[in-house]
Amino acid sequence: MGLSFSFLDRWYEGTKQLARHKRAEPLLAFIAFIESIFFPIPTAIMMLPMAQASRDKAFRYAAICTIFSVLGGILGYLLGMFAYEALAEPVLERLGKAHKMEKFEGMAAEYGALAVFGAGLTPFPYKVITILSGALKLNFLVFIIASVLARAGQFFLLAAIVWKFGGGAEAYIKKHFAKLTFALFGLVTVGFLIWKFALGL
Repeated sequence: MGLSFSFLDRWYEGTKQLARHKRAEPLLAFIAFIESIFFPIPTAIMMLPMAQASRDKAFRYAAICTIFSVLGGILGYLLGMFAYEALAEPVLERLGKAHKMEKFEGMAAEYGALAVFGAGLTPFPYKVITILSGALKLNFLVFIIASVLARAGQFFLLAAIVWKFGGGAEAYIKKHFAKLTFALFGLVTVGFLIWKFALGL
C-alpha cells in the first residue's frame, strides 16, 4: 500500500520543523541514515532550511548528509543481500516503491555501478538503490564509491547553491533542477568512468 499524500505532507512539514531543533545536526545525520533504508522524505528537506539559516555551515551539513546517507546505504545493501524477502521487500512495498524495483533492476543489469551513481544523483529513491544493489549482489566496493560520488554530488551541489543564493536557493533549485542534474551527472560520470576503466572495476 502506498503512502497517502496527506501522510507525506505531515512528514514533510514535521521534518522541516526539526531544522530549528537545538540538536539539529544529530537529527540531520539520523534522517540521512534512515532515509537510505526506509524514511520516505528526502534528507534535503531538512538540510535546505538548516543551510539557509546558517550559510557558513552549508558544506558541513552536506558532509554530514553524505557520510550518514552512505552509512545507511551500506545497511540497506546488507538488508537487500541477506534479508530481502523477509525485511527489505516489505519495506519497499509499504513505501509504495515496489514498482521501481523492476526499473532499477533493468538499469543495474545493463549499467552496473553506473546505475547506482546515476540513480543516486537524481530523485530516484536511494533506498530502492541500496536495497536492490544488495539483492542483486552488485560489487560492494564499487557500490560504496558510486554512492559516495552520487550523494556527495547531490548534497554539495545543494550546499553550493544555498551558499551562493541564500533564501532564494529553493526556488533556484526547482527552476533549474533538470539542468543542474544533467550537468553534474555528465561531469562526474566522466570522472567515474575514467576511474572505473583505470582500476578495471
